[in-house]
Parts: sequence; C-alpha cells; structure tokens
Amino acid sequence: MTFLTETEPKRGIALDVLPGIRRVVARNPSVMTYFGTNTYLISGDDGLTIIDPGPDDDQHVQDLLKAAAAEPITRLLLTHTHSDHLGATAKLQAATGARVYGYRHPAKAEFEPDVKLDDGSTVAGLTAVHTPGHAADHLSFAHHVPGTGEILFSGDHVMSWSSSIVSPPDGDMVDYYKSLELLLGRHDTVYLSGHGPLLRQPRDLVRQLLSHRQRREATILAALQAGQSSVAALAEQLYHKTDYRLKIAAQRNVLAHLLKLAHEGRVVQLEPEDVFAEPCINEDLPPEDAKSIKPAIAAMFLHDGARRFALAA
Repeated sequence: MTFLTETEPKRGIALDVLPGIRRVVARNPSVMTYFGTNTYLISGDDGLTIIDPGPDDDQHVQDLLKAAAAEPITRLLLTHTHSDHLGATAKLQAATGARVYGYRHPAKAEFEPDVKLDDGSTVAGLTAVHTPGHAADHLSFAHHVPGTGEILFSGDHVMSWSSSIVSPPDGDMVDYYKSLELLLGRHDTVYLSGHGPLLRQPRDLVRQLLSHRQRREATILAALQAGQSSVAALAEQLYHKTDYRLKIAAQRNVLAHLLKLAHEGRVVQLEPEDVFAEPCINEDLPPEDAKSIKPAIAAMFLHDGARRFALAA
C-alpha cells in the first residue's frame, strides 16, 4: 500500500493545513499513533470548531488554547471515543465552555455528548458520515473548502500513514468493509486523518485498503485449510510482529477477519481450550513494552489468542 510519511511536526503550534483549517499534533507519538493525534481547528463565523481534542494531556490542552488565541472555541467534535481522541475533551470543555458533539451511541458508557449526531447530521458546515469499523461510534466529517472542494476529516477510519486496527467488539470487520465501500462512492478530494499528513486522491488508498483486507482474508482461509487454528497462531504466521503492541494489533485484526468470515458462514468458531494455548509472545521484549500494556488488554490478548476457528463444512 502507498502510505505517506512526514518529518516530525513542530510541537505546541498550530500548523496550516488548508484555508481556514489548522492542526495541532499532540505529544503522544507511538507505533500506534505515528507522531501523535491530529487535533484540527476550523475557523468559522462564530469561532473555532475543534475536531478531536486529543489525549488527556495538560500540555496539549494549553497548546490548543494558545493556538486559538482570541478566537473563541465554540464546539468540540469527536470522530470516536478512543482515548487518544477523547482524552482532553473534559479539560478543554472546562476551559472553554464549548459543547461536545459525538455519535448518538457512544462506545464508552461513561461518556455522553452534549449534542448527539447521526449519519447526515450537520453542524458548522460539517456533515457527519457514520463510518464504523475501526470503532462502532466512528464519524467522519465532510466539509467544503473554497478552492479545494469537498474534503473529509476521516479520523482513524482511513489514515494517510498506516492501515487501521479493527479490534472486536468495538471494531467490526463487516462494518469496516462497508464503510470503505461507502467512501469509494464519495468524491472527496482530500482526507484529513486522525494521525499523519494530508492525503490527496484518497480513493486510491481506500481501494488499496479494501484489496489488502480481501487478500488478508484469503490468506486466513488458506491457512485454515490445513486444519483448525488459534487466533494467536494465525497472527504469528501471517504478521511476524515482535513488538508487543503490534502483536496485539495483529491478533485483533485476525480475530476481526475470523468473526466476519464466521458471520458469512465461511468459518466456524470452536470452543477455546480450557488451558490457554501459548500466546506467541516474544519473552525477550523490553520490560518497558510489557509495562505499557494495561492488564485488562493483556488478559484479552491471551484469552482471544486461544480462540480457535476452522473452515465451515
């Protein structure tokens, strides 16, 4: 696939992206977030609309307030409720009084938007496009920029620097396919994603992402022709990741594919063994990597890694 790279963006300042649109890149770089989460500031007649306040980081909140300067922050929009996009919302709202907009059925039970959006809802010149797959509550936002045309704030559904993780149950591969196909029917000229640089001619990448998933699905089916297999074993065979976090992402994607295939009646899920299979974790990983993984995520990784699937009869 043809992904983009960029030099590390300057920190603590708003970078011009398109007329009337700037971004502040949060200070949360990682193998999963590239240089950090993009928070977008969109100028309007009544002040600034912010898309994705970013991670829970006091410095990032201060960076956003500094970037806004004398322009009032009027509203906060969320593409989805993963912590690297939602985390700063409460503190930024407390500092500005701005209302929070998000999908009407948020994936996080403890979060409730002030204004609930549906597919097709409009706010401040932006139109919500429900694009579940990476997250059940994922919204993209369509916007017209004079001189550029129709653009899409694509969140983490389509990113310019990498493919997205699809992690059940919040992530769903059936929905992910449908959302990619939905975007192929649109004619946006630019995507501004949750991580990474601006993407032009975005439908080329959307086609590549869909083809990549279809090829991955075919390799999973081919691997299962030899007999039943666990999620962990399939992920190890297909991805060959050594970083613990990337191992988790690989397993989640494999599980999402298997659940899609089970939904279609092409594979069947078997009862997991009473004793978990060897989870295929590299025990030589640096201790700091293991410490960065929350215990609940590690437990889910081990449990789901032992789930076994086979071709349907």
